[in-house]
Amino acid sequence: MALRPLHDRILVERLEEEEEQKVGGIIIPDSAKEKPQQGKVIAVGAGKADKDGKRIALDVKENDTILFGKYSGQEIKVDGNEYLIMREDEVLAVVTK
Repeated sequence: MALRPLHDRILVERLEEEEEQKVGGIIIPDSAKEKPQQGKVIAVGAGKADKDGKRIALDVKENDTILFGKYSGQEIKVDGNEYLIMREDEVLAVVTK
């Protein structure tokens, strides 16, 4: 199923952290780990409409790697995959390589 976010929203897939989280040598179970705050943009909306009705393009684009806040966006599940839908203004930064 293909999703297309509306207006200034983006569809994000969380990127899993590479390192296993440990506290004092104890391995933390998956259920207690914090969710990653980094993700890959899967799809973007057409942008916000200004007062004249013109679309303002988004700064993020598909395949960008982004950083976002801990409680940003709404979690959804589609075809067994988990995604976040969030507004562009919830994005903190775009990771450049």
